[in-house]
Amino acid sequence: MVAGNTPEVRGAVVDALLRTAPRAVVMAVSIQERGEGYPAVQRFMSGADARLRDAAAQGATGDPVVILRQDLMALRRAEDGVHVVLALPESLDVLPFLVELWRARIGSGRLGDHYDPGPVMVGVDAAPFMADLGCVHRSMRLWNGDGRGEPLTPAEVAVRQVEAADVLLVPHGPHEGRREAGVGALAAHLNAQALLLNLPAGELPTLPVQPVPRAADDVWRARLEPVTVPRIRRPGGVSHGVESVLWRARRPMHPQRLADVLADVLCGVVRSRGHLWLAGRPDSVVAWRSAGPHLELAEADRWLEQGDAPAWEAASPQRRTLASWFWHDYYGERRNELTFTGVGLDPHRIRSALDAALLTDAELSLGREGWAAIPDPLLGGPDAP
Repeated sequence: MVAGNTPEVRGAVVDALLRTAPRAVVMAVSIQERGEGYPAVQRFMSGADARLRDAAAQGATGDPVVILRQDLMALRRAEDGVHVVLALPESLDVLPFLVELWRARIGSGRLGDHYDPGPVMVGVDAAPFMADLGCVHRSMRLWNGDGRGEPLTPAEVAVRQVEAADVLLVPHGPHEGRREAGVGALAAHLNAQALLLNLPAGELPTLPVQPVPRAADDVWRARLEPVTVPRIRRPGGVSHGVESVLWRARRPMHPQRLADVLADVLCGVVRSRGHLWLAGRPDSVVAWRSAGPHLELAEADRWLEQGDAPAWEAASPQRRTLASWFWHDYYGERRNELTFTGVGLDPHRIRSALDAALLTDAELSLGREGWAAIPDPLLGGPDAP
C-alpha cells in the first residue's frame, strides 16, 4: 500500500517499489466527490497483461472499500500469486480505510484469506508537508472505510498519513537541505516504529516489501484505539532540534486548571496525542490530539471495568494487555497519557504544567459526586470552547 502527500512523491515510491517487483500490478486509485452521495472511484491499472487489466473496471460510483475489494478479488481470481501495488489517494484516511478493506464480510470472507498485506509506504514531500502543518483555517473530510469522516484540518491530515506508515520516504535534492532533514527528523518522531529513508530523490533504493504479519488488520485497529502507548524515539540518530516528551499521571485532571495551562503546554508543539481522565467524566476516555496550533478533545470510549466481559471482548488484544499492565485495584484502567512532539520543547515545563492540573489530595477525597461539581470549560456544555 502506497500513500503520499503529493502525486509526485507517491509516484516516486511506486517507481522504487517496481525496482523490487518489476512484474507487480499497480492499481492507482482516484476518488472524485459527487455531492452528498458516493464518489466516483477511478482505478488505473498498469504492469498487467490485458486479461488482468480487464478483470477490474476502471470507473465506478460507490463505496470505495467495496469497489477495491471487488477489484482485488478479481485480480486474485485471474492470476494466482499476483503482486499488487495499491496506490491510495490523499482523500483517504489510511489506517481506518485499510481496517475496513481487510475486515471479514459475510459471503466473501476476509481479504487476508487471499492476500498477504505488504507494508504501508508513505512518501513525504517536505515543502507541502510543512505548509500543511501550519494550516488549521480550513477543513477537509476523508473517506475512512465507513463513509466520510469528521472534518479535519490539513495539519491533522498530514500527520495522520505519516503515522500510518511502516516505511517513510522523505526524498530531497542532490544535496540534502535543512528543510528535508528537519522534516525527516520530525517524521521519525511522529512515527517511531516506521523505517525512515531520507535519500536523494533520484537515488531511491530497492524498497523492503516483505509481508507484514497476517494479523495486520488487528495491529491497524489497535493503533486507532484511544487508549494506546505510543512509541517514543530514543535520543540520538535523528535530531535537528526535534524532541518528543511523554507525560503520565494516575489521578484525574481538573478541567479548569487544565484549560488554564494549555497555552504553556502546547507552546512549540507540532503534534500531540493521547488520552485523559477528566474529573467530571470518570467513566469516559477523553481523546486528546493536536496538529499544528489546533487542539481537539473528545469523548472517545469507555474505560474497561472489571466484570464487563462484552467490553473486554470488544477491545483489541493490545488494549487488554495494556489494561492488565496498568491495572489499579481502585482506579482500574484509568490514567492520563500524552505525548508531545516539537522543536525545542521544555520537558520540565510541560510536565510541571500538567502535574499542576491534577486533582489535589483534598479534591480527590471528594469522590465522584464532588468531582461532578467542578466546572468544565473544555467539554462541559454548549458554551465550552
